[in-house]
Amino acid sequence: MTDAKNVIDGNLEVCCTSPVTGFYRDGFCRTGGQDFGSHVICAQVTSEFLEFTKSRGNDLSTPAPDFNFPGLKPGDRWCLCASRWQEALEAGVAPPVILSATHARALEVVSLEELKKHTLS
Repeated sequence: MTDAKNVIDGNLEVCCTSPVTGFYRDGFCRTGGQDFGSHVICAQVTSEFLEFTKSRGNDLSTPAPDFNFPGLKPGDRWCLCASRWQEALEAGVAPPVILSATHARALEVVSLEELKKHTLS
């Protein structure tokens, strides 16, 4: 896991440590055999995306203290499931991404071209 690559063929960079994100809760969008959702896209969430994902049954805005989850607000960075980001793209609400912190495995679901179109500026 320490040699993880990002979608632009560099070393995977930290996505966010406040709140701490990633399947392994280490700040990185790393993935492995237990990560069935493939939480590999580092995105800066928007209110539109948070509403969208909540409508799909994944409420990321409500705190869940039992899981040490503070709830996200627009502007927070979070490791998203590649398939959910693709769904949001198709719905016109894909949040901007941070390419250097997005794991190369994202390219199994999303094209680099689309990710580049949605790069955080």
